[in-house]
Amino acid sequence: MNSSARAFWLRSPGHGELRDVTLTGPGEGEVLVRSLYSGVSRGTETLVFRGGVPESQHAVMRAPFQEGEFPGPVKYGYLNVGVVEQGPDELIGRTVFCLYPHQTRYVVPVSAVTVVPERVPPARAVLAGTVETAVNALWDAAPLIGDRIAVIGGGMVGCSVAALLARFPGVRLQLVDADPARAKTAEALGVDFAAPEDALDGCDLVVHASATEQGLTRALELLAPEGTVLELSWYGDRRIALPLGEAFHSRRLTVRSSQVGTVSPRRSGRSYADRLALSLDLLADPALDALITGESAFEELPELLPKLASGEIPALCHRVRYGDNR
Repeated sequence: MNSSARAFWLRSPGHGELRDVTLTGPGEGEVLVRSLYSGVSRGTETLVFRGGVPESQHAVMRAPFQEGEFPGPVKYGYLNVGVVEQGPDELIGRTVFCLYPHQTRYVVPVSAVTVVPERVPPARAVLAGTVETAVNALWDAAPLIGDRIAVIGGGMVGCSVAALLARFPGVRLQLVDADPARAKTAEALGVDFAAPEDALDGCDLVVHASATEQGLTRALELLAPEGTVLELSWYGDRRIALPLGEAFHSRRLTVRSSQVGTVSPRRSGRSYADRLALSLDLLADPALDALITGESAFEELPELLPKLASGEIPALCHRVRYGDNR
């Protein structure tokens, strides 16, 4: 039996539209999901919206259920929470998270959905994909009890990392951002805040997520000897410069990358499903609601994305509402 749906597509860089979709299924081993909420991850999705994905990264940047190709037309997104309407009996009526674009209904394999724990509100569960990035980053970083840590960049990913680090015992932790408005978010997460010029140095670990050359330079400046910068920023097609000729070598500093597309080698025995399930469990903490800074109806997406991309709406995660969910 066929059914209809609507999806958000990037027609061309800077121009989005809603398109009608005809669904077939679900077949054996598949589920039909009705979307409740999706989330716009402002950093990555607005970079895609602007057409800033380098050609060399087109394959790497594909979302699991992406349709079309960069720079467009393309259907892109990966933070979706919905309810199973058809499928195996044990899943019907269950709330699930899926790495699916912005679409009112969709059919995917059972293996592509993860049941949202009952103690996690569906409206908060849209953060699962970003918290999963933070979990992988901390598996890569391997912070220790008592570490002196800074997180530079109070965007969605940086705040997620800071929120998880706030649970570590004995750490000295600061969220560092040039925007003083991020102080309120840091307070809600239970994290100290500092402007870049006021941040404490002598850090064992700096997690960099500002996607700016200035932020990465400041990250190196804040390190103690033998310290590490864990780079989470995605620069797209931009080139940046680093001061590697100053004290970088004499202080034996390290810059290393982390990317959610691969499970951290430090946790090679864990699967993607394990990592996502852990991330959903962590979302039982209501403090993480601070990462959701706005909400709009699905029908507003074509007008919303240009405002997010330009910074007119200074969002962390902007939640998209489907139907009558309020």
